[in-house]
Amino acid sequence: MISVIITSFKEPKTIGRAIEGFLQQDLKRKKFELIVSSPDRETQEVVKKYQKNNKDVKLFKDPGKGKMFALNLLFKKVKGEILVLSDGDVHIGDNALKYILMPFKNPKVGCVTGRPVSIDSKNKMLGYWSHLLCDAGAHQARLKRAKKGQFLECSGYLWAFRNNIVKNFPLDIPEDAIIPYYFMKKGYKMAYVPKAIVYVSYPKNFRDFVDQKKRTTKAHIQLSKYINLRKYPKTKTFKNELFESYRAFFYPKTIKEIIWTFLLFPAKLYVWLLVYYQLKILKKYHKDAWHATKSTKGIV
Repeated sequence: MISVIITSFKEPKTIGRAIEGFLQQDLKRKKFELIVSSPDRETQEVVKKYQKNNKDVKLFKDPGKGKMFALNLLFKKVKGEILVLSDGDVHIGDNALKYILMPFKNPKVGCVTGRPVSIDSKNKMLGYWSHLLCDAGAHQARLKRAKKGQFLECSGYLWAFRNNIVKNFPLDIPEDAIIPYYFMKKGYKMAYVPKAIVYVSYPKNFRDFVDQKKRTTKAHIQLSKYINLRKYPKTKTFKNELFESYRAFFYPKTIKEIIWTFLLFPAKLYVWLLVYYQLKILKKYHKDAWHATKSTKGIV
C-alpha cells in the first residue's frame, strides 16, 4: 500500500486541487490511502466533501501544534510501505505519483524527491525569481548531485520515503530537511525524479519571500544539532549558494530578466544576514508552528 499525506493549514481554496491531483493518478490497481492533515475547520470541511465520494480520502484532525508535530503522530498511524508527502497549496503533474514510486524498485533507495515547477508569471520580478530558483537553482543542483550519487535534499512539495525506517524526527527541523539524512546514515541512497513534477505558487511580495526563505534557511542551519556535518555535509549553505550561483547568469533571456537576476543576489544576502542576526544575536531559533504564506494561497 501507498500512503499519501497532504499537510494543509488554512488552504480551503487550494486543498481541493491538491487532493484531485492525487486521485487522478493512474497507479495500476495499487492500493493507496490519501490522508489530509489539517488543524483548521475551513480546510477540514473541504476534505469532508471529498470523503463522501472517495473511500480512500481520510481526514486527520491534527491538534494545531505544528506540521512536524502532526507528522510525528501520523507516521505511527499510516499503513503504507511507501509514504508520499505533499502540501495543500500545490498540485502534482500527470503521472507524478507513478514516477516518484519507480526508484523504490531498487531496495537501496530510501528517499525520492520530485521536481517543483513554478506556476507564477515571469513578467513580475518575484515570479521570475521563483522560476530561476526552481530551474537554474534547485533542479540543476539536484541533477548534478544525483548523477554523482551524492546526498541531495528533498523538496517538501513532493517527496517519498520508505515507511518504518524513521519512526520520528525533531520538532525544530522540517521533515524534508532531516529525514533524508537519517536514511543516508542507515546506508540508503537518494533519488531525484525530474518527471515527478509538482506545480507550486510562490510568494508574490518581498515580505513573504523573505519570511519563507528565512524559515527554511534557519531550519537548515539548525541541522548541526542532530547531524554530524563533517561526515554528512549540508547542501543548503551560504557557501554552496555562492559557488553555484553562476548558473543564474545563464538563465535570463531579456534585459529586464538580467536586471532582476542581479537584484536577486542582494535579496538572498539580506535573508542570510537576517538569519544569522536572529540566530546568533537574538537567539531566535526555528520552532514548529503552522505558517500561512498568504500570497501563495489566494488569501486576502
